[in-house]
Amino acid sequence: MELKNLIDVHLDLPRLSKDLDELGHGARVWATRQWSRGTQARLWEAAKGFRPVTLDDYVPASVPPLVEVRTWGKNTLPAHTHFQKRFCRPSDADAKDRLYGYNFQSLSGFTGPGYYVAHPASDAGEVDIDYTMLPPEKSPAWPDIVPNSARLGILVYHGMIDVMRGISSHVSIGRAKKKNEWMDAWFVLVREDPPPPS
Repeated sequence: MELKNLIDVHLDLPRLSKDLDELGHGARVWATRQWSRGTQARLWEAAKGFRPVTLDDYVPASVPPLVEVRTWGKNTLPAHTHFQKRFCRPSDADAKDRLYGYNFQSLSGFTGPGYYVAHPASDAGEVDIDYTMLPPEKSPAWPDIVPNSARLGILVYHGMIDVMRGISSHVSIGRAKKKNEWMDAWFVLVREDPPPPS
C-alpha cells in the first residue's frame, strides 16, 4: 500500500507511523517528499497529541555534544522545497533542555544560515525550533553564527518559531508562526541516523 493512501483516503496515523518506522532512511525521505501542502497541513493538525516528540528525536542521547545530526526536510513553499535542518547537543551539561542548529539550503548565501535553538514547547509533547534565540556555540564545520536579522534572513527567519509534532521515531511535522500568529507554512523532517562512534 502506498503511504499516501494512509493519509488521503483515510487518515490512519498509527499505521502510517508503523510503516514509516519500517522503512529505511532513503525510502522515508522519498515518501515524505510526496506530501503536498494540503497533506502536510492535515498531518500537522492530526498529529497533535499523537506521538510526543522530544529533543532526543532530533539528536539521540547517544550522540556526543557538538556532533551534527541531519534531518531532511520538505516544505510547502512554491520553490526551493528541499532543505536540511542540522542539529547538535550543547557542550554545556547545564543546557540539556535545548539543541542548537541551522538550516542548510540552496539560498543560504542570500538568507544566511538561519541559526536556532530547539527546546520543549509550552504544549507538552511538542518541540519549538526557535529562531528568536541564537546558539552560543556550534558544531565545528558549521558556518559562522550570524543574527537572523542579517541579509534576507530578516524576511525568512527573523522572529519565527517552528512548532514540531511527532509522527514516527524519525519523522516529525512542523508549522511556522511569527508574533504568535500561525503562518500557512508547513514542513516535514526526517532524521538521518548518525553513524555509530568509531
